Amino acid sequence: MKNHKHHQETEAVHAGLNSEKKNGPVMPPIHQTSTFEAVDHEQQLRATHTDMFYTRYGNPTHTVVEAAIAELEGTESALIFASGMAAISSAILSLVSAGDHIVAQRDIYGGTTKFLTQWLPRFGIETTFVDATDYSQHEKAIRPNTKLLYLESPTNPTLRVIDLKKVAAIAQAHNLISMIDSTFATPVNQRPADYGIDLIMHSGTKYYAGHSDLICGIVAGQKSLLERLWETRTVTGPIMDPHAAWMLLRGIKTLAVRVQRQNENALHVAQFLSEHPNVKRVHYPFLQNHPQRALAMEQLRGGGGVLSFEINGTGKDACRVAEALRLFTLAPSLGGVESLVSIPVLTSHAMIPAEHRQKTGVTEQMIRLSVGIESTEDLIADLKQALEILKPAAAHVQVG
Repeated sequence: MKNHKHHQETEAVHAGLNSEKKNGPVMPPIHQTSTFEAVDHEQQLRATHTDMFYTRYGNPTHTVVEAAIAELEGTESALIFASGMAAISSAILSLVSAGDHIVAQRDIYGGTTKFLTQWLPRFGIETTFVDATDYSQHEKAIRPNTKLLYLESPTNPTLRVIDLKKVAAIAQAHNLISMIDSTFATPVNQRPADYGIDLIMHSGTKYYAGHSDLICGIVAGQKSLLERLWETRTVTGPIMDPHAAWMLLRGIKTLAVRVQRQNENALHVAQFLSEHPNVKRVHYPFLQNHPQRALAMEQLRGGGGVLSFEINGTGKDACRVAEALRLFTLAPSLGGVESLVSIPVLTSHAMIPAEHRQKTGVTEQMIRLSVGIESTEDLIADLKQALEILKPAAAHVQVG
């Protein structure tokens, strides 16, 4: 964890840039090149581990973006990857070997679950899944060969909040590396390094980029661990194109203001849904009756831009509601300036067995919303008209 010199809004705009007064470009240039010239072979050898050798190893544009991310996260270092799954898979493969064991939350992104359950066993790596908020299960699942504790908070799509101090203490007590997917929170709402988490991962496609126009993965953390990830990234090659990295930097500059607006909008939308007769349950951490609201208020600066809710009806009814929305675009992903809607069992969690989904509370009646920066009144009006397609129900709304 590093100390922060400025507020988040300032860091988002200026992080990674040289603050010295000079006659130069306000925005860093794009180094759109695959390779770099050397004056002689000795200089080329010295450049091998720098950003001026070959873009699969690094690039000056990447360096600026990674420095900005590290400053926002309060970490020693950061690396960017071609996608969120590239970041997750590269990080895990860098940290574990055949015969090792991982303890992971049960309710995490479906793609990560698939990687842990269907890909890692091919390499002799086993994973035990535990309840996200039952920390005694975390401890009981640890074995002598356990190397990694994998977390996600808030969780996708049920918005459960994990006590980062507790899990960091468990990892440290057992000499494990802790890694968290903090995509839903962003560094604006949560900085896991402040609580002792070793590695922070984001699908930078979402809030960091913020405009649904690029694919990116991010890992931030201790420099010694990031050096291991750099070796893996160099060998396997999931590097971002320099132009996409430059677009990511552009997105970062408005990260704080976007997330603050999305926090406000999502809370208003969640409050509206929690009072609607056709809604059975709403999942949003800052709602009054959320099971971990006290922890969320202590640990998060905002509830985030994602929420989910379950309707009184069937899975087909949930699809009908989602398709009836006009301002919420039916599309996977989240975090952009525009509002999106998806059905988790058909998108983010379609790739995992129904039994696993059931244990994490992901139902066919669940609808996930990524709330954008539009007018809250317009978004609520859109939800109201879409929910009118369902027959009125008298069931009591549960908030969780």
